[in-house]
Amino acid sequence: MKAETFLPDDYMPAEDEPFMNDMQTEYFRRKLLAWRSDILEDSRDTIEAMKDGTRNIPDVADRASEETDRSLELRTRDRERKLVSKIDGALRRIEEGEFGYCSVTGEPISLKRLDARPIAIMSLEAQERHERREKIHRDD
Repeated sequence: MKAETFLPDDYMPAEDEPFMNDMQTEYFRRKLLAWRSDILEDSRDTIEAMKDGTRNIPDVADRASEETDRSLELRTRDRERKLVSKIDGALRRIEEGEFGYCSVTGEPISLKRLDARPIAIMSLEAQERHERREKIHRDD
């Protein structure tokens, strides 16, 4: 077990420090854990609201509207469940020392990209190439 890294409250990863040093990895680990915690809390709130919201609505239009809302909420939660899985993958990559490096090229992913999308597994360039290939094959 590694000793906890001190991280100032106002710390932001900078390009002029060694890539994925202890402070950067701790910064992203905390960011991912907070994001995961927020998603799981929202999920619990939704489940509670759905349990409480189960009621008999006599008006057909109102009932249809409520069903549509529930369906949308469940789709959102399903997307978030997949997101939690990606966050868990990013946390695993941090533990394995692979976080921040492109899965295609092995090159570092920019800190700006990681800060905006800490679950990114490809550099922006590799992601764009991937999306172009995907679009070409989709158009076939």
